[in-house]
Amino acid sequence: MTAVGFPHGLPEGRNRRGSDLPGREDPGHDEPGHDEPGHDELGCAELGCAELGCAEVGSGPSRRYEPGCVEPGCVEPGCVEPGRGRAVSGPAALAAPAVASWLTALVLLGCPAVAGAAVALAATVAGAVTWVTTSTAGRRGKQPGKGLAGTRGAPGAAARTALAVLASTAVTATVTAFTVHKVTTGPVPDLARRNVTVTAEAEITDDPRIRPHQGGVSRRETAVVRARMLLVSAARERYAVDVPVVLLGPADGWRPLLPSQRVRVRGRLGPPEPGEPVAAVMLVRGPPEPIGSPSAVQRAAGVLRAGLRTASDVLPDDQRGLLPGLVVGDVSRLDEEVRLDLAMAGLGHLTAVSGTNLAIVAGAVLVFGRLAGLPLALRAVAAVIAMIAFSVVARPSPSVLRALVMGTVAAVALGTGRTRDGVAALSATVLGLIVFDPGLARQWGFALSVFATGGILVLAPRWRDRLTARRMPRLLAEALAVTAAAQAAVTPLLVLMSGRLDLAAIPANLLAEPAVAPATVLGFGAAVVAPLSMDLARLLVRPAGWAVGWIIAVAQRAADLPFASAEWLGGAAGVAALAAAAVAGWFVLRGRARRRLVAALSAGALLAALVAMPVVSPWPPPGWLLVVCDVGQGDALALAAGPGRAVVVDTGPQPGPADRCLRALGVRQVPLVVLTHPHLDHVGGLPGVLRRRAVGAVVVSPTRVPEGEAGRVSAQLRTARIPEWQAVPGMRWRFGPSEITVLAPEPGMASQGPGEGATSNNASVVLLVRWFDPATAPRDRSAAQRDMPRARRDSPTAQRDSPTAQRDTLAAQDDRSATPGYTPAALGEAADPGVGAEAGARPVPGQALRSALGPPLGPPLGPLLGAALLAGDLETEAQEALVRRGLPRVDVLKVPHHGSSRQAPAFLAATGARAALISVGAVNDYGHPAPLTLRRLRLLGMRPYRTDLSGDIALVATHNGLAVVVRGKGARAR
Repeated sequence: MTAVGFPHGLPEGRNRRGSDLPGREDPGHDEPGHDEPGHDELGCAELGCAELGCAEVGSGPSRRYEPGCVEPGCVEPGCVEPGRGRAVSGPAALAAPAVASWLTALVLLGCPAVAGAAVALAATVAGAVTWVTTSTAGRRGKQPGKGLAGTRGAPGAAARTALAVLASTAVTATVTAFTVHKVTTGPVPDLARRNVTVTAEAEITDDPRIRPHQGGVSRRETAVVRARMLLVSAARERYAVDVPVVLLGPADGWRPLLPSQRVRVRGRLGPPEPGEPVAAVMLVRGPPEPIGSPSAVQRAAGVLRAGLRTASDVLPDDQRGLLPGLVVGDVSRLDEEVRLDLAMAGLGHLTAVSGTNLAIVAGAVLVFGRLAGLPLALRAVAAVIAMIAFSVVARPSPSVLRALVMGTVAAVALGTGRTRDGVAALSATVLGLIVFDPGLARQWGFALSVFATGGILVLAPRWRDRLTARRMPRLLAEALAVTAAAQAAVTPLLVLMSGRLDLAAIPANLLAEPAVAPATVLGFGAAVVAPLSMDLARLLVRPAGWAVGWIIAVAQRAADLPFASAEWLGGAAGVAALAAAAVAGWFVLRGRARRRLVAALSAGALLAALVAMPVVSPWPPPGWLLVVCDVGQGDALALAAGPGRAVVVDTGPQPGPADRCLRALGVRQVPLVVLTHPHLDHVGGLPGVLRRRAVGAVVVSPTRVPEGEAGRVSAQLRTARIPEWQAVPGMRWRFGPSEITVLAPEPGMASQGPGEGATSNNASVVLLVRWFDPATAPRDRSAAQRDMPRARRDSPTAQRDSPTAQRDTLAAQDDRSATPGYTPAALGEAADPGVGAEAGARPVPGQALRSALGPPLGPPLGPLLGAALLAGDLETEAQEALVRRGLPRVDVLKVPHHGSSRQAPAFLAATGARAALISVGAVNDYGHPAPLTLRRLRLLGMRPYRTDLSGDIALVATHNGLAVVVRGKGARAR
């Protein structure tokens, strides 16, 4: 992480001759508050003495430099005459107007336009009064330096700062008032207040952002597009306008569109959120109709972005998604698991193009320019051109705009040979951007970018100097200071946003930062050369993939650490608590002895967290048999299948949570996956299960409704060369301690239910799972033989223990309806061409089946520990049919359909279960679990366990049966 404007490191103090200043910390004083005046506060090094003038105080070893007047009568900013005290200097004089401008826009965006006009008028009047007062006081003979007046009747430094604040407030209030007036008056806001359906022509101003729908029956993606509405027609009304709007609609048709492209859309207008600087939000119906081409610049940028995506196809899935995001902010293919790991590790900023990327590009151009022998001015011009080109390709987001303006200021200062002042450049950048676009004042991305850069400029130099004074290597000290300063600066904002502290962020950023520069330079180079030579672009992408792979590995390890992210109070209360904790920490750390004691205690606490916590509160708990993963509104279960192995039943709506749950369980092999029915909240996480794991086969429901999700599952399995087979009642597998039997659905029977969703739910695959204690198994079979996955279509055990299973077994005698539970593909070998060569859940030919199954199942390997019924999303119709056929009694019930109200009381009672497991999301639109269902479960003597309240839920074996262990909602699958 580097602040734009200082691509070669942190700002250094320099005297008038350009040499580095002597060290500024008194080695004898190690406590805060005991530093010599001018050394660590507002010293010459920070102010840039070549501009302001430095007074030499003392001589010999005690000589030091302070901002002062080299010549009598000096009145430049930052100069003070002897005995006059210190005046307000350059950075502070610019920072105050920038803060005032930001606060003004932040408040007035949520107020009527007349309020902005009133504030602008009041600030103008106050500025005029201040000018007249200070000028009059100066002419009456007030001595300069002591009051508001300066010499010869001019305003003093404090008065100049006050005038700058009032002027910036007046200008910002005026611009904000015009912005608010523009988006709250006129035909578009009026139509939005009436929720009128219109046809409009709009020009896209930013890349369409595709947001997946979380959960639900089928995959639905929504496009969020910022645009300028140019023409709007409603009934007999037609208006030519020019106002900003937000377009929301189905993702179909939006992906290939580029900024500056004009489209025709139809939909309903609605009012925006209060304070949002847009005239309306339009709910678009159907795909957009392009009626124009993007500009030449945007076409070129689109070609470069597409070229980088194409070149990245040679990389593994996780790397090909992160590299474009790291280089140009293109996260369209970013893996959900990688995104979660980056967020948990405090590395999420890497996919938001900011000053770091621009600094790397500008620094590389400066280095190549120097090697080419270009003069300083031409190198600065080349750096500015490179930053502008990079910003166009990466899209001008708030952080990019901030970094571009600040980097341009720094490059101009570099080219003219003037001293660079980072705080002043940052303040001027913030002031200019807020005046240019007041809406930035309410964007979290802009605030995070500014705070991080400010922390680097203000805190990092002092922390680096203190670390180097303690003999830490300079490069390490600078990296640690920059990372810690940026994290410290943005922590209050993160608390305000999400109530979270990223405890792993500093070490993770230290480890990941060295890989950012090579990945950015090589990735951007690949984007540039891709239109000319894709082979050369792929050659550049491969080493960039190594760097990206390192970042992914760091993020994954950091996210797996205990307490990588700690919960904290959110909002203003959280910021106040954080401030109180910081003040308390400052007092505690004042003494050297106390600092050493705190460091020792912290090291002990960290050691306890890393070593003792897994022992005191282990996850998974020893002897686990079943785990219900907390995947939000969906189902994902893991059944124990031996060391490092599990059978997965459903995968939840997203890949990330499913993968995290299996990682926490240490699952590396999945001999069998059962997808109960093709709804998104049950099959959407399949790529997470397949990630870096050997998967043997996938069993699906015979009903392929909805067809879209069923087809998507088949395509994924076909690509991974994993066989897909239909479930048939009576099929049975044994893996480790688990024996799994299919009870439903009956083949050839049409599902019933009110609507397509209920029809698919009633065709869910229903499983009876029984667990046996392998500790008492005969010793004449090896562990490898006991764990060998195998399936059977008829079993003496089924005939003894379940009439339903007996009937189902008889129904499955025909080899053409059989389904394998395991194939050699589970061990990474190629399957028989007759097995799994075709997707679409076809039955297995008899010969291929016999070659894939292995020897028949033997008797149980120990006493029965207990049983569970996994009922998918069955609704009342299928539940009642299952009761009529005969239902085995179990110890644990996975409540169907996330605890919805469509539960048959007879079905719940027939299970005889003592524990009811409900997989449900904390935030869902369905009212799951239904209060009626919870009351019925309790009346039947079942104790409900819910993932929305308890997180992951485990079923474990005990000396006298089964027990339930909950992980707790605060813990995450790591």
